[in-house]
Amino acid sequence: MKILYLSCHEILEFDEVSLLHELGHEVFSPGAYVEPKNRGDQHLRPDISTLEYDPDIVAQYNEISQTHEAGKDTKDYLTKEFVDNFDTVIVMHMPRWIHLNWNAMRERRVIWRTIGQSLASVEQQMQVFRNDGLQVVRYSPNEANIPHFCGQDALIRFYKDPNVYKNWNGNEGFVITFGQDMQGRGSHCNYTLFEEITRPFLRKLFGPGNHQEGFGMGRVSYDQLLQEMRNNRVYLYTGTQPASYTLNFIEAWMTGIPVVALGAQHGNADQWRNHNLYEIPTLITDGHDGFVSDDPEVLRQRIATLLNDHDYAAAVGAQGRQSAIRHFNKDMIMNSWKAFLEGTT
Repeated sequence: MKILYLSCHEILEFDEVSLLHELGHEVFSPGAYVEPKNRGDQHLRPDISTLEYDPDIVAQYNEISQTHEAGKDTKDYLTKEFVDNFDTVIVMHMPRWIHLNWNAMRERRVIWRTIGQSLASVEQQMQVFRNDGLQVVRYSPNEANIPHFCGQDALIRFYKDPNVYKNWNGNEGFVITFGQDMQGRGSHCNYTLFEEITRPFLRKLFGPGNHQEGFGMGRVSYDQLLQEMRNNRVYLYTGTQPASYTLNFIEAWMTGIPVVALGAQHGNADQWRNHNLYEIPTLITDGHDGFVSDDPEVLRQRIATLLNDHDYAAAVGAQGRQSAIRHFNKDMIMNSWKAFLEGTT
């Protein structure tokens, strides 16, 4: 199958394009992987070294790009002639790519792949296209709580490979978190709570835009991300509103670092309280495979216990890893995509 994959998130693009390629599909992804090999060191994920693009398709895409002024997103201006190269178009979230390109796309199979950013207003927009044949692949069952929910054709979660995210040792007594520009994004990432909860402890905050004195570590390489997940003792998860869960949560949980997370009160955004999207309190069984609470003092106590008792931290982390594998393992998600794309579900 020839798939046009339109992406707005590099890390998920790496995961899903890699998976679709591994399934044997011919994928073209003009996002972070518009050049899938030899991309340099300014990226959050590595090359997809075996991925090859048809040079004619690349030339057609570049021709579209050259017809618009610099700085414009070529994915806003796709032509029917270009889209007709493909059997299927997968659109990662961005409603405008569907709206602006629907006439060019509508004769193909078009799949809207949700990523935790849909709201009631977006669901209403997508209903129009759903009535005209758009298919929907959801990433969380909690999206069914969104007012004006426009339905789904499949529920396929994000994934991680347990053969990559493994070997936690917890030898460094730090609380860590990964996120992008957490302070700048403020309440969307619950930065104030992160700072308050972790203040008594040794801590590291990783990710682009995080340069706080003493603990903001900024962007790190993919290899260092894997190592930091393995080496450090506790992972504090504060969510990214309005998402149900995020990739960094899966990465931590599957690695086996014990996860301490905010509960539903803080995890659900105030401005979209009636959406009830935050899924972590139903994924984690408190005290078994992680910890969940909305009380900062309770969370601090849980962190302190994990920092002071390596064996206990290892036991909680091991249970968390098993739960992560049950919900998010690569083989299961690959089989779900295979069945959906082949029309057997």
